[in-house]
Amino acid sequence: MTQTPPARTTPTSPRRGQALPTLLAHSARSSALATLLVCLAGCASSMDEVDRRVAEMLQNKNAAIEANKAPERAYADLERAPKDPDDRRRALKTTPATTNPTADTLTYKVQDEARDVSKKLEGYAAGAYGSDTAGTGLEGALELNLAGAWRQTQKTAREYLNSEEDYILAVIRLLTEQHRWEPRLFNDTTFTANNSWDNGEPTPALSVINTLRAQKRLPYGGQVEASWITNASQDLREQVSAGYTQSSSLVLSANVPLLRGSGNVAREPLIQAERDLIYQARTFERFRRSFLVNIANDYFQLIQLQAQIANQERSLKSLRLFRDGTQARVDAGRIPAFNVSIAENDVLNAQASLASLREQYILQLDRFKVRLGLDVASKVIIKPLALEIPLPDTTLDEATRAALEYRLDLQNARDRVDDAKRGVDNAENNLLPDLNVGGRATVPTDTDRDVGGLSFSPRDATVEGTATLSLPLDRQIEKYGLRQATIALQQRARAAEQLRDNVVVGVRGALRNIDLAAFQFKLAEQQVEINRRRLEEQLLKIDTVEPRDVVQSENDLLAAENRRDQAKTNLRNAVLNYLLESDQLRVAPDGMFQPLPGMPQVPVKDNPAKVEERPMGAAIGR
Repeated sequence: MTQTPPARTTPTSPRRGQALPTLLAHSARSSALATLLVCLAGCASSMDEVDRRVAEMLQNKNAAIEANKAPERAYADLERAPKDPDDRRRALKTTPATTNPTADTLTYKVQDEARDVSKKLEGYAAGAYGSDTAGTGLEGALELNLAGAWRQTQKTAREYLNSEEDYILAVIRLLTEQHRWEPRLFNDTTFTANNSWDNGEPTPALSVINTLRAQKRLPYGGQVEASWITNASQDLREQVSAGYTQSSSLVLSANVPLLRGSGNVAREPLIQAERDLIYQARTFERFRRSFLVNIANDYFQLIQLQAQIANQERSLKSLRLFRDGTQARVDAGRIPAFNVSIAENDVLNAQASLASLREQYILQLDRFKVRLGLDVASKVIIKPLALEIPLPDTTLDEATRAALEYRLDLQNARDRVDDAKRGVDNAENNLLPDLNVGGRATVPTDTDRDVGGLSFSPRDATVEGTATLSLPLDRQIEKYGLRQATIALQQRARAAEQLRDNVVVGVRGALRNIDLAAFQFKLAEQQVEINRRRLEEQLLKIDTVEPRDVVQSENDLLAAENRRDQAKTNLRNAVLNYLLESDQLRVAPDGMFQPLPGMPQVPVKDNPAKVEERPMGAAIGR
């Protein structure tokens, strides 16, 4: 009987039970440096570094367009917030829960017809601006004037926060693209187990391949890569001696296109990301200006409603006094009794108009809260702050030149035409043949040693070069792409031309609108004075004037006052709109209006002397 000779016992030939631990130990030693380098490069990174780079780029790009406000956001608290298991379970449900009760499960409570609806309306009004002329019930309410509203938008307005985040996302997209062009480290470890048979005898083996590589894109196409490959294998049969082998090699490779994909077309994603960030910086700055104007318009609308309510209350008070006087004259037999009905009807109409104005104010105030990002149920007092901007002294041609030069959105449109032209060039490049050259140099460890370690052998090095030519036999898809690019260029050009024309029309109309608003405001003030004098004269001669004429004069005075207040609002908005249309409006870092040279240094000031601009709690009484 033939006996199988015993296997040699050497440090590199472990027993079967020790094969995997030994292999792992050897491979761990050989790749320890690779793992250390990878961890130093990537494992130590944190979100703090990401936020720092984002903030730095925001400041740099803002300086590039000479803007004075960059988004300042902190996400650390959000990232550290505990995850709610219930939220995760709900998010993983393929059929989210729906609340949609059937009609028979709902109830509808009918209001008592004898209920005093006026008391209910007064309750709504009290929640908006207090229960009396002193504003009782609004203790602790947030007091907002125009400056306060502007500052509040920087903190809680959803539109503003969304615009900030669009800017931040553009920065992140650029940083992502820039990182693709920086040297990048990768480490791959592959474990392989295999089994083969030799004359019916199984030959199991394990191997570990660790590849540490660094890649770098080239500026005009292609990339270079340096890698360190470690290969360790272990034969698991006890009968085989020297079953463990290990080798390493250093590899430097490169692949460079010479025709298709070479040149600036290779950098297209990076070029576009850089330009997109400038576009977004302009868009954000333009948004800050337009949002300031929109908030001011909403604020002026609330102030105007305050004035209309005050005017309506004054008119209602006069109509009630006139009704009482009419009743007294009827009782004295001086005028027919039907005049009391006419006067009472006018009082009821005035009460209905007042209730409608109050509801309009409450609705407008709630919408204003939503736009500022405040809780709808919160108590807010709108206080007066008059925006005093002198009327501009300029011509249509000067305003047009300013708009064509300064409008940030128009600059974006012009630059996007250049993007489209570059897109045509890139599409033409795609029609070229592929001609790529490459090279590879490998330096292995000593091939005569089973365990090479780090003893590299330059005498065993290999160098190879390649050149690949691919003729453009099928470029139909690329031709379609070229046609798309040329059409996109024409569309971008037309869009830029249309925006240019719209800008010219808008700024010219905005400048003319200032003169129109100023003229209408002057006429409205004259109409208020005329109607006031007419009513005063009629009241002095009340015994000789028809009651209908007095009521008509009262209504005409109310309408004139409302037109005056509307004209004042239109004039304020017209000046702001002109500055926005010509892009000469500037917003300070805190969100306030920034005066230009020649404007008053303090563009906004309190003006409590005017009745129509008093706080609602003081301006509206019942």
